Amino acid sequence: MLFVDVAATSAAVAATSGRKAKVELLADALRRLEPEELAAGSAYLAGELRQRQTGVGYASLRDRPAPAEVATLTVAVVDAAIAEISVVAGAGSQARRRDLLGALFAAATGEEQRLLVGLFGGELRQGAQAGLLADAIAKAAEVPLTAVRRALLLSGDLKQVAVAALTGGAAALGGFSLRVGTPLTPMLAQSAPDVSAALLATGAPATVDVKLDGIRIQVHRSGDDVSVFTRSLDDITARLPDVVAAARALPVREVVLDGEAMALDASGRPRPFQETSSRAATRGARAGKAAGPAAGPALTPWFFDLLHLDGTDLLDEPGRVRWAALTEAVPGELIVGRRTVETEEQAAEAFAAALAAGQEGVVVKAQEAPYDVGRRGSAWVKVKPRHTLDLVVLAVEWGHGRRKGWLSNLHLGARDPRTGGFVMLGKTFKGLTDELLRWQTQRFQELSTGDDGWVVTVRPEQVVEIAFDGVQTSPRYPGGVALRFARVLRYRDDKKAEEADTIDMVKAIGIPPA
Repeated sequence: MLFVDVAATSAAVAATSGRKAKVELLADALRRLEPEELAAGSAYLAGELRQRQTGVGYASLRDRPAPAEVATLTVAVVDAAIAEISVVAGAGSQARRRDLLGALFAAATGEEQRLLVGLFGGELRQGAQAGLLADAIAKAAEVPLTAVRRALLLSGDLKQVAVAALTGGAAALGGFSLRVGTPLTPMLAQSAPDVSAALLATGAPATVDVKLDGIRIQVHRSGDDVSVFTRSLDDITARLPDVVAAARALPVREVVLDGEAMALDASGRPRPFQETSSRAATRGARAGKAAGPAAGPALTPWFFDLLHLDGTDLLDEPGRVRWAALTEAVPGELIVGRRTVETEEQAAEAFAAALAAGQEGVVVKAQEAPYDVGRRGSAWVKVKPRHTLDLVVLAVEWGHGRRKGWLSNLHLGARDPRTGGFVMLGKTFKGLTDELLRWQTQRFQELSTGDDGWVVTVRPEQVVEIAFDGVQTSPRYPGGVALRFARVLRYRDDKKAEEADTIDMVKAIGIPPA
């Protein structure tokens, strides 16, 4: 398949607003890929490179040769060229990488060059996120969408799933299973304003877990080999030796555990989330640097689910079965605080106790629900004492007065699941400490795509947790709503932009009557 056809599809998807039309375009392109092109081609259609790291920075993309007049590049040729660029190392590597990159761009037409810049720069916003690609793979391969989604969530690799579906059909997709050592997308919780609404969603009796103010961890152990992954599937094993030691001490042979890790003060209460987050930070590692052990307080693990034990997968078992197995396999002091409730009064007591202990709330869980990999359904419902949303920073304004020289006022966006883009909800500079101002000034200059001296537009990648008092109608913003008294709680380096809360979730919170 010619690479220019992928570029044309990418441009068409970006110009199309309807989800169904996007899926049709993507499915048609997937069908035209040769089997050996599926891995690279599906990655390009998703706006990604098959190679996670190439060594190509933004500076390398500025000075490009004139585009070719005729399209000759195929998907396979482009993939081979990028693969060669990605392994360049040693003396003279910078010059060698520059020559290889120049040759690739010289052979590309203008349309192909635009796609390559977006792929290398990681800023191809065409609305073809994993959810749309899953739909397109199912349509192109004529297989059930549920089979594609489950395979994707178990493998965490869109490219593998595309190859399996389009070469082996439903049978090949059925071969994906939980593998100890390979992370899987975690089950997520939706939000409710109070425990009454949460119980209405889960039914009673329900299990109420304390919601820790830590980082999500998924721990895999096979013999003495232990791996620790974040919710975004990054490997942070080297940064959490205390978690590794706790996993090795368990009386099991093989296990996959879901939980949280958190830093504590001398009295056993949670330390600020930023301390926990910095201990597990992986941005340097994702950029190709060795992470190494992190300085700072030790992180203590607590587990709340068991997905595999000594050769047996438990994903499809009811929660009560998984949690009983967890109690047998893991010491009580490493299990998150939990209790069974049958009434709103009992759930309210559990909620109050969690807050009194310095935690951020509770998660109410349906006892009969399986572990729904990667899904945010009604089986798990989190309750906090305030409204919070995980939003994406779209732009930042330069500060003035005491904040002159710092990037200050954040432009906040919610995810639009229909377009793959983001809908602005308002701005805030409240809740920003001097430390956060320094950090975000550096961070958003790294993500900058333009600066007019007042507003710096950025690639929509950084997730921030925002507290607010409510939602109000607003003709100023395209979604028709805005947040009341929004303030920054913390930056979420453990979340990707595609995991941010949606505009539908914002509107579901409700607008108070006038």
